[in-house]
Amino acid sequence: MANGTTSTSPLYGDTDDDDDCGIKPANLYGKYTWKIDRFSQLNKREIRSNAFEVGGYKWYILIYPQGCDVCNFLSLFLCVADHDKLLPGWSHFAQFTIAVVNIDPKKSKYSDTLHRFWKKEHDWGWKKFMESKMVDGFIQADTIIFKVQVQVIRERVDRPFRCLDRQYRRELVRVYLTNVEQICRRYVEQIKGRLRKLIKDKARWSSFCNFWSGIGINSRRRMSREKSDSILKTIVKQFFIDKEVTSTLVMDSLHSGLKALEDETKNNKGKGKCDVEEVAITPVVQMEGDTFVLVDDVLLLLERAAIEQPLPPKHVPQNATEDVFGESCERDERRLTELGRRLIEIFVLANIFSKIEGAYEEAQSLKRQEELIREEEAWMAESEQKAKRASEKEKKSKKKH
Repeated sequence: MANGTTSTSPLYGDTDDDDDCGIKPANLYGKYTWKIDRFSQLNKREIRSNAFEVGGYKWYILIYPQGCDVCNFLSLFLCVADHDKLLPGWSHFAQFTIAVVNIDPKKSKYSDTLHRFWKKEHDWGWKKFMESKMVDGFIQADTIIFKVQVQVIRERVDRPFRCLDRQYRRELVRVYLTNVEQICRRYVEQIKGRLRKLIKDKARWSSFCNFWSGIGINSRRRMSREKSDSILKTIVKQFFIDKEVTSTLVMDSLHSGLKALEDETKNNKGKGKCDVEEVAITPVVQMEGDTFVLVDDVLLLLERAAIEQPLPPKHVPQNATEDVFGESCERDERRLTELGRRLIEIFVLANIFSKIEGAYEEAQSLKRQEELIREEEAWMAESEQKAKRASEKEKKSKKKH
């Protein structure tokens, strides 16, 4: 819902059916439940589950009831099965959630992480997952239950990629949406600070504006666009961070935001401006084929970005008591798309600004060099005149004697 009414904009994160090649996240996701009976009677240092398959690979859960290199803690790990048989160079990211189930679901203990598994790091988890002396509800009739969700990730380096199965993403976003917002806000605020610093320096901003206005229209048009391949490759490198559990949600957010930009460009060709109710914040860029293009003059966009709120406003249902889980999920999906789009737009604007600023600095440097040359030429001319006058004075003096 948006402002109490049902939104008609598409849910870009609602399906895996997009233009990306390769196996879909839903086919790389799986769950496994491990039930251990007579738990108190097991005196082994470590216990491992049966192997289970997710994403074309076999995994197992490994636990240390009394701790691995620690005391009085349950240590818990996800491991790649038959790791000694892995080929050299084998490497895959996986995001996983492990839970120790409590009879009261609200008290179940969950932990999430993201890890690149490879031959020398074939297991990953927590040495201090929880205290070995478990409170009531975790062990019932001497039985303990572990649940694991595993999402194998086929990452890309050339553009934002879909990481998560839809249902798994919906579970994670309820926990980490605030973290994703903080990541986006931190980056946008960083760019805003850079722009505000420039604009507050009246002399420099005026000089920058004069430079921009003074170059030809074709040069301005050329500098107001950027090939998408270089932008998308850089944005993946900056925001997909090893072992950062929110990286997958950020990638899904960027993937959805990019599709929203692409689809809006297709839908608005020849239709004029889009419905303002569908735009939560002033657009900055649009797509023209394989190129990002600024929607307005760069000076106006820079001034606007410097003062505009960093993130799109949240849509809150008018009657929260009528909000149901499905509507909450839709709202979260749309929020991810809004954040991803905003991040891409500001990232593009920042990169184009850096390019223009570089050209401005080069022009200023050339201008200073020309001024120095003129000053040197003037000084040399003046020196020559002084030498000439001194020579003439000396000649006159000799004639008198």
